[in-house]
Amino acid sequence: MNNLDKYRTLLDGEVDGLLLTSRYSRHYGAEFDIAEGVAIVTKRGCRYFTDSRYIESAQKNLKGFEVLEMTRAHNYDQLLNEAIADFSVTALGYEERYLSTEEYFHYQQSLNAKLVPFNKPIYDFRATKEDWELALMRKAQAITDKAFAEVLPRIHPGMTELELQAELIYCMYKNGGTGLAFDPIVVSGPNTSLPHGVAGERVIQKGDFVTMDFGASYMGYCSDMTRTVAVGYATDEMKQVYDTVLKAQLSAIAVTKAGVPGHDVDAAARKVIAAAGYGAYFGHGYGHSLGLEIHEAPNANVSNLEPLPLRAVCSAEPGIYLPGRFGVRIEDVTILGQDGCEVITASPKNLIIL
Repeated sequence: MNNLDKYRTLLDGEVDGLLLTSRYSRHYGAEFDIAEGVAIVTKRGCRYFTDSRYIESAQKNLKGFEVLEMTRAHNYDQLLNEAIADFSVTALGYEERYLSTEEYFHYQQSLNAKLVPFNKPIYDFRATKEDWELALMRKAQAITDKAFAEVLPRIHPGMTELELQAELIYCMYKNGGTGLAFDPIVVSGPNTSLPHGVAGERVIQKGDFVTMDFGASYMGYCSDMTRTVAVGYATDEMKQVYDTVLKAQLSAIAVTKAGVPGHDVDAAARKVIAAAGYGAYFGHGYGHSLGLEIHEAPNANVSNLEPLPLRAVCSAEPGIYLPGRFGVRIEDVTILGQDGCEVITASPKNLIIL
């Protein structure tokens, strides 16, 4: 069953059409990314509307959709209402997570169909990845691993966090990335205690930890990894914290598989960190799903009591952050199977001292 057919299975009850306004859901349904547009999915037909900047690419690459051009004389509202009439649509499921209030009220007033909040059913398909999606994510992660290997020898005392960030971005694009999964996090020294710190003019020094959280995007699908390395040397305390984070990650990976609640995976990592006396310094969740977006559901955190699904792609990223001193995070990407998980991140996880 292709992704568009999955969407059609939602049309037997509360709604008889889907209004796809987000880039992610349009990409998922069409299995091709067009930056701007709107799509409507019904059992009688599917139409995709975009403007002159993208019409040629859309007509060439979109499968399963009738592709029509939006113009000033024939705008999105008119095109949608024509589809609503042609396909006898009475209720449209829409993506409330992505639609702004302004856009919602506009569509509510302009479209000749009832709007029904429907984000969860539309979104839920994306939790379980198809083979072709996994292939793209493996490629994205391979690009990210290669970028890490290439940037390691370039890290040295005297360069700034911003300079290192630029090197990472360059390496991801040079090795085949078609975009960035997110803005990289590159922090050093005391800034590594900031889980989502922002690279700045700080100069990297001997004795620093350097944390790099980054990921390439390949054909719209994301990768995500974090590595913390030491420059020059690491103190015994730095080594102890690093070792604790690594043991926590390995413990959680060992219990990660389809059917295990996200809470339980998180707990496996949290138990190791708490036993070492650092429980108060691990504030975020153990992991999140990723795919077309860098943060998707379901999550491996304390609040998710639901079983993780087969073929979900989840990050594995425990951390310890000592305010004003230093922090450590190690992150891999895992694919959940029936009997365990596959770690698709290939970069070494031993403490690297440059």
